[in-house]
Amino acid sequence: MVCPIVKDTFFLSQKAEPAGKADLQTAQNLLDTLKAHETECVGLAANMIGVRKAIIAVHMGFADVAMLNPSVTRKSGAFETEEGCLSLVGTRKCTRYQEIEVAYQDMQLRWQKRKFSGWTAQIIQHEIDHLNGIVI
Repeated sequence: MVCPIVKDTFFLSQKAEPAGKADLQTAQNLLDTLKAHETECVGLAANMIGVRKAIIAVHMGFADVAMLNPSVTRKSGAFETEEGCLSLVGTRKCTRYQEIEVAYQDMQLRWQKRKFSGWTAQIIQHEIDHLNGIVI
């Protein structure tokens, strides 16, 4: 289901709660909503569709991937950049890392650990910030 995008910064600044089996539909809704906004958006967090759960959806070029309970376990190569957000107007400065390692659960709730770099790493970091209540 395609969901409306939340723009309420108070709601977006609240920390997400852990996701579980009951939240798999939210993950699918995130993927559907990301697909509907593919010309203007490369990632979404569950709070952007009104759900305070630790779920993100990321466009990885070849496919859109949902990650439940993601966390960055390693990072290197800090750099300064500017990012925009579908929930906000304009761009803001932030620090990101060129290479990251992320632990997360997939749609079958199996734990994965993967390394990402470049643009995909930047998107994941932006969305994980949303889960932590950080609005760039």
